[in-house]
Amino acid sequence: MADDRDATLARIEALSREFDGIVEANALVAVDDEHDPEGSSTAFERAHVASLLAQARDHLTDLDEALDRLERGDYGRCERCGEPIPAGRLEARPAAVTCVRCAACGPR
Repeated sequence: MADDRDATLARIEALSREFDGIVEANALVAVDDEHDPEGSSTAFERAHVASLLAQARDHLTDLDEALDRLERGDYGRCERCGEPIPAGRLEARPAAVTCVRCAACGPR
């Protein structure tokens, strides 16, 4: 989980630099997204990177919450049914909070 967290932090840093670069590049030119043929692609790129950044931040939060559960001794237990979460699921999704059966039931 620590490796995943480190990789996520690095991804957030890289995406933040990319987002800042897009914003900075657009600040240097008078871009009118509505009338500039490149404007729509620039706006899309900015929105796309912002979305990836938000996902990475959410994943980091999930990992930090999983580390908290590990410290409390609650890690690996389904928060719905209380049964153990299979090791394979935790290996694939270290921040999982539900077992496969409860996850298939969808959100509460």
